Amino acid sequence: MATKGFVLYLLAGFSVAVLSVFLISDHHSYKINHLPHRSSPNSVTHDSDEKTWPELEFDGRIVLATIIGFLGSAFGTVGGVGGGGIFVPMLTLIVGFDTKSAAALSKCMIMGASASSFWYNLRVQHPCREVPILDYDLALLFQPMLMLGITLGVALSVVFPYWLITVLIIILFLGTSSRSFFRGIEMWKEESILKKEMAKPRETFANSRGELLIDTYEPLIPREEKTAMEIFTFNLRWKKLMLLVAVWAAFLVLQIIKNDLVVCSTWYWVLTVAQFPATLAVFGYECVKLYKESKKRKSLGNTESVCEASIEWTVPHLIFCALCGILGGTVGGLLGSGGGFILGPLLLEIGVIPQVASATATFVMMFSSSLSVVEFYLLNRFPIPYALYLMSVSILAGFWGQFFVRKLVTFLKRASLIVFILSAVIFASAVTMGVIGIEKSITMIQNHEFMGFLEFCSSQ
Repeated sequence: MATKGFVLYLLAGFSVAVLSVFLISDHHSYKINHLPHRSSPNSVTHDSDEKTWPELEFDGRIVLATIIGFLGSAFGTVGGVGGGGIFVPMLTLIVGFDTKSAAALSKCMIMGASASSFWYNLRVQHPCREVPILDYDLALLFQPMLMLGITLGVALSVVFPYWLITVLIIILFLGTSSRSFFRGIEMWKEESILKKEMAKPRETFANSRGELLIDTYEPLIPREEKTAMEIFTFNLRWKKLMLLVAVWAAFLVLQIIKNDLVVCSTWYWVLTVAQFPATLAVFGYECVKLYKESKKRKSLGNTESVCEASIEWTVPHLIFCALCGILGGTVGGLLGSGGGFILGPLLLEIGVIPQVASATATFVMMFSSSLSVVEFYLLNRFPIPYALYLMSVSILAGFWGQFFVRKLVTFLKRASLIVFILSAVIFASAVTMGVIGIEKSITMIQNHEFMGFLEFCSSQ
């Protein structure tokens, strides 16, 4: 019921925001030969916007940006959301980059943090099952739709007015952060009850039939201890990893070819449409697999969940996951993030435990963010020295963030800490992106700029 209410909240909020464009925009002030300045932080198109690239000097601004970037990467990867909503404002307000270059550097930071988190998680054992900590099936389910959504988000960033993007981001982030926060509270209460039960002294007693009983809070057969290399090889599934890489490479080739074509030309639209069957093929393959496994287990009376998700893989659930994957990618394209702001909360929503949700979300973001980094590099959208420096900061942050938080979770026996971190990062992103967006929208109003939808072909 709570999920339906959340979906209705998003649909109502998005609908009101989009419809308000027609009431706010003043069509008479639009001049074809004087298009408004597009300050969207995410468009990967050729434009004549002036680039603002400060020199890399280790002064107070760089030190402050380094601290914020380190903390944002550390907590962002632990929560499985990346941190793009924090990086973009930090790079524009503190360092002084233009918004498009800031978005490109944000992708570099997300890629670095996600890659280091992936490397760290390969050495982490699943907390309660003999399965990899990375759920490859869920990754294959969401990665294609996420990448397709990023393509749509980049296109919409050219058409949507900046103020509308700001409103949509605030609506989405406040909804997902509050939803994650309340889920964290529920998990905290459940963990508190479990800890009280575990603290009771072990008892041995007999039932009414004289049978000997013992409590079974701990497994009678302890888990086999594995070496670091055994855990690494167990978590690394080459066949599924290569399939994910193949999907990534297919999208990369299409985007590289598209960048050399005239926008809205015949071949441009052919390649754009070609992304849909490729995406649906991989997604459909994984859907059929999950559906058959779920149906087979149910027919055998096996209550064990398929993947880490606790939901049944029915057609409505699979369609819901597809729509959420596209929505997450679209938000990533609009914002300049990796799509984790949707994927992280979504994995928790379908019943994935926090440790696996965090590891899987960052794993998927590694592909989506690296795809954008390659595109931005080909368009010369970021300075290489800054990118290398910020990536190195994020790589260290991603590793040590995972290390300290997972040690803390193990010590306190509270996986809900990961959910609270996720909620906090999303809320902080809503505040920072909201402040930036409101400020720029006020400037556009003062300059009497066009506040409605733009034409896709003529706006690039």
